[in-house]
Amino acid sequence: MITGVKVAVVEDHESMRNALERLLDASSFDVAGFASADEFLRAADCAAFDCAVVDVHLPRKSGLQLQTEMRHSAPFTSLIFITGHADLALGVRAMREGAIDFLEKPVNDQALIEAIRRGALRSREQRLAFDEETRLKQRCDSLTPREREVFALITKGLLNKQAGAELGTTERTIKAHRARVMEKMGAESLADLVRMAEALGIHRQD
Repeated sequence: MITGVKVAVVEDHESMRNALERLLDASSFDVAGFASADEFLRAADCAAFDCAVVDVHLPRKSGLQLQTEMRHSAPFTSLIFITGHADLALGVRAMREGAIDFLEKPVNDQALIEAIRRGALRSREQRLAFDEETRLKQRCDSLTPREREVFALITKGLLNKQAGAELGTTERTIKAHRARVMEKMGAESLADLVRMAEALGIHRQD
């Protein structure tokens, strides 16, 4: 069970916004309401929300326009659209662009809550993956050019002796480089290092 889920409600109709806030607060979500897309985007913690429940037909800046802008300002916040005007084309477009769900008003409470939980789970997973990739890139940037070459070769499956022949150096030197690569990357085993190489897209041009 995911806890501490932060949910934004972006809805210009005050009565609907308040009703949604009450529902989500009663469901143990940490909820905040916004009357427009721009108000949400101006929020200091805009990118910290796990999920945003957004009316498609917002004034001035529509829900779909907000979805586009959130790719830069809040890339890990999952979106759930709500609408009082069923439009299959809009729904298909929103889902294709990554929305979790597209729900018609009056919104089914349980369907909304389940969609938020799915969205929050995806949001957390994406944040974790991004943080892990960022850490790996920082570690990889700490390697010397020769260490990067050794990293690429040994994670392709070459033995120390073969890597030495490829780089024109001794097996002993490769062992030393390999040990430093393992240490700098924080790898506990070769299998761990291979996983890191795959995550980073490490490859060596022949």
